[in-house]
Amino acid sequence: MDPTAPPRVEMYSSAWCGFCMRADRLLRGKGVHVHVHPVDGDAAMRAEMVARSGRHTVPQIFIGGVHVGGCDDLHALERAGRLDAMLRGGEAA
Repeated sequence: MDPTAPPRVEMYSSAWCGFCMRADRLLRGKGVHVHVHPVDGDAAMRAEMVARSGRHTVPQIFIGGVHVGGCDDLHALERAGRLDAMLRGGEAA
């Protein structure tokens, strides 16, 4: 793995979820490639999400393998000025 590469950003998401769309819009607006894991109709993917995050709602977002939470949590990181550093791999949640 390239240590200079930005951390992988993953989001468990549902196609109909407005919060998922809002989180995706923030991340893509920063030029981030988001690896989306759709949970619609996929019980195994939803179970994976719950196992990783401990939460049942979407979206669930991970940056560099670290669970940062849902849409509100992501926007709170942005307001606190911490999101950009995390996306560069310089700060943990």
